[in-house]
Amino acid sequence: MSIATHLLVGKKILLGISGGIAAYKCAELTRRLKDQGADVRVVMTKSAQEFITPLTMQAVSGHMVATSLLDPQAQAGMGHIELSKWADMILLAPATANLIARLHSGFADELLTTLCLASTAPIVIAPAMNMNMYLAAATQYNLEILEKRHFLIWGPGEGIQACGDIGPGRMLDTDDLVQRVVAFFTPQESTLQGINITITAGPTQEALDPVRYISNHSSGKMGFALASVAAQWGANVTLISGPTPLPTPPKVRREKIISAQQMLTASLNTLGPCDIFIGCAAVADYRAKDICQQKIKKTSQDEELTLCLVKNPDIIASVAKHENRPYCVGFAAETQSLEQYAKAKLKSKNLDLIAANDVAKEGQGFNSDQNALTVFSSRQKFDIKLADKQEVARQLLNIIAEQYKKTLTREQKK
Repeated sequence: MSIATHLLVGKKILLGISGGIAAYKCAELTRRLKDQGADVRVVMTKSAQEFITPLTMQAVSGHMVATSLLDPQAQAGMGHIELSKWADMILLAPATANLIARLHSGFADELLTTLCLASTAPIVIAPAMNMNMYLAAATQYNLEILEKRHFLIWGPGEGIQACGDIGPGRMLDTDDLVQRVVAFFTPQESTLQGINITITAGPTQEALDPVRYISNHSSGKMGFALASVAAQWGANVTLISGPTPLPTPPKVRREKIISAQQMLTASLNTLGPCDIFIGCAAVADYRAKDICQQKIKKTSQDEELTLCLVKNPDIIASVAKHENRPYCVGFAAETQSLEQYAKAKLKSKNLDLIAANDVAKEGQGFNSDQNALTVFSSRQKFDIKLADKQEVARQLLNIIAEQYKKTLTREQKK
């Protein structure tokens, strides 16, 4: 998706590059940030220089590249202090598992980690590593601690990796990172400051026996993007999430659940102070009537297996009819007759807004980094074109904020 140019004029971005194969993207990332008007300076670890040269980064940034903690050319020999005070943002891309671990432990024996310790600027981590390294308990723990210290975690993306594995661990695409930097520094017309928002996200899992369950392909990315942007805009966000490896967005309170019943209970428990409820989760429609206490065994005679399923509770409808009903926004993932089904759900579930997406279209919806939505109220229709889910989240939250405020105004006039 193209971005309007010169949105980062006057912003000083310090790009920290560590030793991962994704370092080759940093020349293009630097160019794109400069296209937006940013002043970009580059710091490289020793291992980063094995993947891309300082000369290349000097050419695209227009500045000498910093590689040494003890730089005799720096003012008073204190280059790390100069750079840490200069930056409006430190963007660590790619951020390897090693760099993340060193940040967690507070290492200061080379330039990049030292200036991170010395800086009061916001620090963004864009993880990039093999999927097993990313999912390792140590890495997840390190990221969790860094989030609590108010580091921003952007990514990782999913897909085919340089090693051939398929899964989470890819550094976010250049377009995505640039969009997020722009969004971070761009004042929002529609603020959610102080608004209490509950968002459900991800799939639910409905157990059949101790080892099997019913679920769907939802990754949770759309709900997590909404939570991330809403928190950036000042909302108090509670994220009720089904099973997903996605990291908790900064400043978001996350409650992890597994089943639809658990999600319903958690959702209803938030309704006292809740102003806006966004039901983005892909809740399983059915669950097993009886969960087998032991693994269902297969025998040589079994050609078929019959399961007895019962309906799960309709979470968004339950919220919409609650005595403490907040402003309710639902999602409709459809494969056909998008507008017809979405409008029917809007009415039958008593919603204020519904965001519909066609999950049959390739490259959007479930497990994709992009999405497109058509948003309906009882009187209006809004189109959000195909874009990165962070950008879709920003546009959708603008719509929600505007419509919510109109609702408050109408109620005040009554």
